[in-house]
Amino acid sequence: MKRLFSLFNVVSAALFAAAAYAYGEVQRPAVTPKPPKLTLEEKRDVKVKVYFTGLQVQTLKPETRTVQVTEETPTSVAQAAVNTWAAGPQTAGLLPAVPKGTPAPKVWLRGQHAYINLPEGYRNLRYGTSGERMLLCTLVRTLLEARGQDVTFLLGGKNTDVLVRMDLGEPYTRQDCTDQ
Repeated sequence: MKRLFSLFNVVSAALFAAAAYAYGEVQRPAVTPKPPKLTLEEKRDVKVKVYFTGLQVQTLKPETRTVQVTEETPTSVAQAAVNTWAAGPQTAGLLPAVPKGTPAPKVWLRGQHAYINLPEGYRNLRYGTSGERMLLCTLVRTLLEARGQDVTFLLGGKNTDVLVRMDLGEPYTRQDCTDQ
């Protein structure tokens, strides 16, 4: 047993022990981090006036609804009002502007101008002229009730001249959608 504890043997044994320790550390499964607790933003109730049509599809009828928004910005309130519009009325004697389950249009506001991006499926609703007019006018009156000057419609994210029958080339104002 010559030189069992020689400098070379001691250093080799220390390196072997360090390698075995490092191998064990690498093979151990990683600690799964705890997911952060999600905190929901507080939602506030805001009253909006949403327009639907009467049973004869000739008059606009308002319905005051309470919507919940996380931010009380004009854009978020407008989008919440349009989402409520797409969900349909709660009052008897009013007709929804779009069939149940139809997606709500997206809304953008820029100053006093509102922009509505109608989904491409709105072209396939098979409404007549009065149905299309009521669809557009219920949206216009809903958005311009609180603020705004006019509403410009897009279809599928693109400018278009007509939905199917109704002109979409120019912005709609409150006066374009008054009951006659």
